[in-house]
Amino acid sequence: MNARLTPLIPRRAASPGGPRRLAALAACLGALLALLLGVAAPADAHAALIRTDPADGSVVQSAPSSVLLTFSEGVLLSADSLRVLDPQGKDVAAGKPQHAASGKDTGSTATVPLRTGLGDGTYTVAWKAISQDSHPVAGAFTFSVGAPSKTSVDLSGVSAVGGGAAATLYGIGRYVAYAGFALLVGSSVFLSVCWPRGALLRSMQRLAAGGWAALVAATIALLMLRGPYANGTGLGDAVDLDVIRQVLETRPGAALVSRLLLLAAAAVFLAVLFGSYAKREDPEERADLAWGLGIGGTVVAIGIAATWAMAEHASVGIQHQIAMPVDIVHLLSMAVWLGGLITLLTALYSRSTAGTVEAYAVRRFSLIALTAVTLLIGTGTYQAWRQMGSWAAFFDTHYGKLLFTKICLVCALVGVAWFSRRWTRELGVAPVARTEAVAVGSSAASGSVAVKGSSGTASGSGTGTGSGPGTGPDADPARAAQLRRQQNARDTATAKKLRDADPARGRLRRSVLTEALVAVVLLTITTMLTGSQPGRAAEEQKDLKPAPSATSTGGGTGTGDTSAPARVSLSIPYDTGGPNGKGTAGLTVSPARPGANEIQLFLTTPSGAPVDAPEVHVQFTLPAQKIGPIDVTLQHLTKGHWSAAGVQLPLAGTWQVSVTVRTSDIDEVTQTRNMQVTQ
Repeated sequence: MNARLTPLIPRRAASPGGPRRLAALAACLGALLALLLGVAAPADAHAALIRTDPADGSVVQSAPSSVLLTFSEGVLLSADSLRVLDPQGKDVAAGKPQHAASGKDTGSTATVPLRTGLGDGTYTVAWKAISQDSHPVAGAFTFSVGAPSKTSVDLSGVSAVGGGAAATLYGIGRYVAYAGFALLVGSSVFLSVCWPRGALLRSMQRLAAGGWAALVAATIALLMLRGPYANGTGLGDAVDLDVIRQVLETRPGAALVSRLLLLAAAAVFLAVLFGSYAKREDPEERADLAWGLGIGGTVVAIGIAATWAMAEHASVGIQHQIAMPVDIVHLLSMAVWLGGLITLLTALYSRSTAGTVEAYAVRRFSLIALTAVTLLIGTGTYQAWRQMGSWAAFFDTHYGKLLFTKICLVCALVGVAWFSRRWTRELGVAPVARTEAVAVGSSAASGSVAVKGSSGTASGSGTGTGSGPGTGPDADPARAAQLRRQQNARDTATAKKLRDADPARGRLRRSVLTEALVAVVLLTITTMLTGSQPGRAAEEQKDLKPAPSATSTGGGTGTGDTSAPARVSLSIPYDTGGPNGKGTAGLTVSPARPGANEIQLFLTTPSGAPVDAPEVHVQFTLPAQKIGPIDVTLQHLTKGHWSAAGVQLPLAGTWQVSVTVRTSDIDEVTQTRNMQVTQ
């Protein structure tokens, strides 16, 4: 410890309720994570459908020879990716789905040939695919040949991908994987670079091993859940060997397997770090081993980070050759900072004097954390530009709002880190006058002791080697052992008082704890971002224009019925739970028939006055035919009024309408109602 210490400040004895408070804190963090994952909007499609041929809702004079879909990024196709059903529900595709044979970016297309001699009527196209960034997408649309007609199709064989229990568990697994990676890398850097002595401590070893085990378990779970998540099937497919074999043949599956192999190498790294390196005493041998650990650990960490970069957002879109290495640096910077914070927090709250982290280790980590934060901000700025495309996407897309929240959290985290650096500089530094007070207290604590024996009171030096009874050559061994235990207890108590007397250490504990709490929420937002459609793709999807109303009434009766169109009106009360969070959503769907529909949405307060909300989202799902969710792009017209035109509802049936209203950054609710779409 530094010789210049603060005075001995009387402190209340540690309460046995400390572990209970930490357990309560962990429970609160778990509840917060569950809340954030629970209120998160459903994962948006990453590959946006930007164009179809024939156009959605159009009427063509002659039957097309094929159907062509164009996406905003590359997609992976399977044998059932495209189904084209005639008005009687018969599949009229003449081959297997494939990418277009020519043209630019053929990997972002999907086409299937159609049989010859198709008759007039309304045809339904149900599609599903895997985005190049590993997320499943699906949907449906209609077109008509000659004139619209009634249609009755059965899409029960088309799975609703990316939803259900598999999607929830998959999202939790991805969060645990990120957290395990941060803990594994951050603790390894902290213990090998900043505080090598800490590698001998069991608590530090458990921390790093826990991160490794969490990442291994999450990776195996993701590998098993990948099939049900992508195909929209039940959890039973998680143990189906054929499904797992198919997953292994995809890029996400290969990335997960590569991660498991790299984690085997990481296990060897941890064994050497906590074994030979931590126990090695020869300086030259220790230095040589440190070089080997540094090179090997860096290669393994980069490889694990690359398993995310090669299969998610960074691997697609513009400048992906640059984005992938930038994403690797971003992930490593996040892991070093957040994982190192948890490790430092554990060391600062350790009750063992052996686990007391030295001031030099804290200052060294502070410098490393500053470098990591600088890289994190730089790489994050590039990623934000690449994924957003425009300033408007920050407020018009779900991804943009999440990214804005993440930026605010990073700013808050940097602000708290500034205070941490301040307390780090003051750690162990105090006026000399106060040092003397501590020295006096320490001297008094190590003075003579009195031990009551069978013949009276014996005095000793406190070390068991004094000249009093019980300390000489003929002293009772049991009494000498008792004296040693007493002296060890006094030495431990004195060391704890010296440690806790430094006010900067207490302030550093609180600031690092605050950083860690914000980091947990930040990691949750990051996980939600990786499951959301990038703002640039969402903006591209808005450019998909619906067919004009004169031709997009396909799906009408086709019987010459000229009666006034039907209309469905729903009144949906909502309560987000926050201030001014109560109101009513009035939804109107017209004409509520298969084909193009117009959506009107009104939000009002309990008194009936119109009210705006930061975010309003509408989705349509047809559970009986496993179609959807179909997202609706709403346009804000006036206060409390949104609308959308050309919303395609391809089939008649009982549709579920989900209306999401967000009144603040954390107050959000989704209400679901049923509505009938009739022929």
